[in-house]
Amino acid sequence: MDSNRTIARLWREAVSGEREGTAYLVQHGDHWHEVSWGQAAARVENLANGLLARGIVKGDAFATLARTTLEWALFDFALAQVGAVGAGIYANSSSKDVGYVLAHSEAVGVLCEDATQVEKVDAERASLPRLRHILTFADLAALEAEGVAFKAQHPSALDEAIAAIDEDDLFTFIYTSGTTGPPKACMIRHRNYYAMVSVVDRLPGYFHGNDLMLLYLPLAHNFGRLMHLAGPYVGYTTAFLPDPLKTADALTTLGPTVLPSVPRVYEKIHTAIVSAIDEATGAKRRLAEWSLVVGREASAREAAGNPVTGALALKLRVADKLVFTKIRARLGGRLRTPISGGAPLSKEIEEFFDAIGIRILEAYGLTECTTGVTTNTPQNWRFGTVGQAFPGTELRLAEDGELLVKSETVFAGYYKEPEATADVLDADGWVHTGDIAEIDADGFVTITDRKKDILVTAGGKNIAPQNIENDLKASKYVSQAVVVGDRRPYPAALITLDAIEIGKWADAQGIADGPDELASDDRVRELIQVVVDDTNRDRSRYEQIKRFAILPRDFTMEHDEMTPTLKLKRKPILEHFADVVESLYDA
Repeated sequence: MDSNRTIARLWREAVSGEREGTAYLVQHGDHWHEVSWGQAAARVENLANGLLARGIVKGDAFATLARTTLEWALFDFALAQVGAVGAGIYANSSSKDVGYVLAHSEAVGVLCEDATQVEKVDAERASLPRLRHILTFADLAALEAEGVAFKAQHPSALDEAIAAIDEDDLFTFIYTSGTTGPPKACMIRHRNYYAMVSVVDRLPGYFHGNDLMLLYLPLAHNFGRLMHLAGPYVGYTTAFLPDPLKTADALTTLGPTVLPSVPRVYEKIHTAIVSAIDEATGAKRRLAEWSLVVGREASAREAAGNPVTGALALKLRVADKLVFTKIRARLGGRLRTPISGGAPLSKEIEEFFDAIGIRILEAYGLTECTTGVTTNTPQNWRFGTVGQAFPGTELRLAEDGELLVKSETVFAGYYKEPEATADVLDADGWVHTGDIAEIDADGFVTITDRKKDILVTAGGKNIAPQNIENDLKASKYVSQAVVVGDRRPYPAALITLDAIEIGKWADAQGIADGPDELASDDRVRELIQVVVDDTNRDRSRYEQIKRFAILPRDFTMEHDEMTPTLKLKRKPILEHFADVVESLYDA
């Protein structure tokens, strides 16, 4: 087995062969600027030498507090060259959270995107005695210049630093965004991420060297970090999008072939497409609805392993030419590998996208396994599942159905938390994921729910809220849903409205009320009751939503109700809306 699997080596091998083409795309106003592999290589080398000139050495923790940008990525590779341990911090973190990561990681330095981020560091500066270096993106040019001068005086220093890095050395701390409690720092070794990245060699057709990936995911998160590290290994171009709200525009402008995303983005796109079809009239609407019927039938045949032939194939070509091609054009027209991870994606939404010619590859993973555990692939997929285990990954189920994972990508543990490590990583090297799962005869994995989120009603019935919530969110009028009912007589739901879609509906009904009034309007309640009834229809009686409340606002990160990857945080939500929950169980 290769014993030098370091990220420093990954980068150097990627740029050593004078690779042609574009490494990165960076937006400047309305223009996307190309960065070649050669330009990126020179900047990383200069930055790494600059870090050595500043006294940064192997084992030093150095944080990055910024959005998803070229600077973040290049600095990450520079840190890897000198053996420093990166610690990503989400750009929307509070001063308190920034201070926590810097203190816990014992960071000697932090790269901030701008002065606004520096202010967060300054607010906690008194409690950070080890912090010696505070840089901004504006300081990087000077750091590169220092690196050029340092290399002239010490031409072999960087090579020596790289040679001193072992594959078992720490590459990064990834702080779990955590839906409960303070974040834990997952210690990820160089070989963990190298093994994770190189698994693409055994996933034919997943990525191509000429792909264009649109990356908006935060690089402080394991999913975004993997996509950034895989770029040089595979050779695809990465387009950085610091503002996720501009995803729709970037899709149309760039026409990416790969889009790694959390489900929320696909949910929003689905809502927009369904809304456009609903608003169409006459022959245009009938054509769209007919096309969807055809697309769904063709998708179902392919999912069952049957070819699409004869009259159905002819109808599909017509539907594709007249309807689906135009829909896909709004997403850039070239999307080949859309990946969904970080949270569960509704099966209904998967099937909808497949019907219009976009097959979303749902995957599953966790930071403790250096991102990926299972994935659907272009050759092997099954709707409603998170796919099969990555090559080299072993899976098994505990007696209670919890999914256990063993692979080379398993982390080294939680930094400074041996007891917490022992809770999830057993003596035989199995990670206890905390997720309840099923594995079918072909190895496809279905995640039922988080073990800690399973609701046990007063009658002793176990209910997995995740699937119910996903079905509720499939409605274009529902933004978010949280199912409650633990130790209660029946399940109930907290529901938030999609502001845009409910606004359109209200206008069509001649209702002029604002968001707060709409939440308590009887007509809106009747509308949502239909959604709840549809969700209940095929469920056992004990799983059916008996009562629901429409909340006057959506869940937000500002209220600590969502993680940076848009997962809902149940505990804060239930605390914030405790009175509403109690009202759902009033006699």
